Amino acid sequence: MTDDATTAAATGTLGYEQARDELIEVVRRLEAGGTSLEESLALWERGEELAKVCRHWLEGARARLDAALAGPAAPADDSAEDTAADPG
Repeated sequence: MTDDATTAAATGTLGYEQARDELIEVVRRLEAGGTSLEESLALWERGEELAKVCRHWLEGARARLDAALAGPAAPADDSAEDTAADPG
């Protein structure tokens, strides 16, 4: 397995909180400086991967919230339309 495949598999199994915490640590290390160019690039790449994982989790949460908020209103709207269409 390549390094990219290993990294992708590892990030794919991270929960939101784990990815966020690791991303915070990556940013802290980058801001602190003192790393070689190669290490800084590796940290940056890892940070990008972690940010994607976080974004994926947040988009999923947003979709679930939107569905939950839209769910109860949809049947009520449908029944109101059915009643209005059938006056008798």
